Amino acid sequence: MELDKDDTQAVAHRLRRAQGQLAAVVRMLDEGRDCEAVVTQLSAVSRALDRAGFALIAANMRQCLMPAAQGDPEAAAAGAGEPALDVRRLEKLFLSLA
Repeated sequence: MELDKDDTQAVAHRLRRAQGQLAAVVRMLDEGRDCEAVVTQLSAVSRALDRAGFALIAANMRQCLMPAAQGDPEAAAAGAGEPALDVRRLEKLFLSLA
């Protein structure tokens, strides 16, 4: 299953911002900035990456649930009686970000 283009663009935007934040952290280290300021910015980068990961998982959940919720016969046939949402896989993805 491929992610929706809008979802992908939103996550890519978050990751580009995090990339810029990380570059700023490296610059701060190179400049010998205060440890507290560096750690604060590094924490912001970490949160931005977590948000991007959760956004990907949320988009995947939405795509998996929508066909089943709308009674899509193709989705039901493709699943051959199995749920459209692999709960264990999604749980593992969530825990990988924890």
